Amino acid sequence: MDWTVRTVEDLLALLDGFFASDSEAGRLATGDGKGFWDRFYADRSRPVPFFVSKPDENLATYLDQGLIAPGRVLDLGCGPGRNAVYLASHGFEVDAVDLSPVAVAWGEDRAHEAGVDVRFLCGDAFALPTTELSGPYDLVVDSGCFHHLPPHRRVSYLALLDRVLAPGGHLALTSFAAGEGGMGSELTDADLYRERELQGGLAYTPESLRWIFSDLVEVELRRMREEPPESALFGVTFLWTALFRRDAAASGHVRTVDDRE
Repeated sequence: MDWTVRTVEDLLALLDGFFASDSEAGRLATGDGKGFWDRFYADRSRPVPFFVSKPDENLATYLDQGLIAPGRVLDLGCGPGRNAVYLASHGFEVDAVDLSPVAVAWGEDRAHEAGVDVRFLCGDAFALPTTELSGPYDLVVDSGCFHHLPPHRRVSYLALLDRVLAPGGHLALTSFAAGEGGMGSELTDADLYRERELQGGLAYTPESLRWIFSDLVEVELRRMREEPPESALFGVTFLWTALFRRDAAASGHVRTVDDRE
C-alpha cells in the first residue's frame, strides 16, 4: 500500500491531485499550473482584458483615499506585473510572485520600460522558502489568484497571510463575483471535489469572502467599477474588490499548515 499522508502539507498535496492540470480541458491546479499559464501569457498581443498595462481601479482608489500608503508589498499571482509596476511607481517596495516564467519575464520587461524596481519571484507562493517571502508586508495584493485555488488551498493561503502580513497591514483582493453579472463556478466545495473541476475559477459571494477572511477587519467590499477603454485604470464589473486589514494587535503566525521553514 502506498502511504502518502503524514503531515497536513502531505494531505493538501494529495488533494491537489484531484484538480490536476489538464491544458486541453482548461483545468488548473495550485502548484502544477505553470504550463497552462505559460501558454496563456505567451502571446502578448491577445485581446485579453487584463493584459493591458493598467492597474486595478480599486488599488488606485485606495491610494487616492489614503487607505493604503507606500510600504512593502507582496503581489500574489502577479501575472505580467501591471499592479506591481503601478505600485512601484508610487513609492512601494514590491515583491511580485507568479507560477509562470513567461508572465514573470513580461513583468520584468514592463518594470524595465517603466524605470521602476520590482523584485519578481517565479514559483508557488505556498512553497517558496521564508528567505524568499520573508515579510512582513504592509500590503498583500491579489488580483485574480485566490479564485483559481481549490478549496483546500485556502488553508495554505490563510497561513501565508498569517505569516507575512504585518499587523495593521492590508489585503487587497480581487475575485470572481457570484450571482447576476458575475463569473466563475458557483458549485459548493463538496461538489467541486465530486466534479474534480475548478471550471476556470471559483465565484464568491460577499458573505463567503467575509467568512473566509473573518480573522481580518473589512474596510471595503464592493463590485469593481467598470472602466472605459480610454481609462488609465482597469475595471470590470464581474469581479469583487475587497480591502481587509489585519488587526494592529495581531502577533503573527496564528495559523499554520505544516510549520516547516
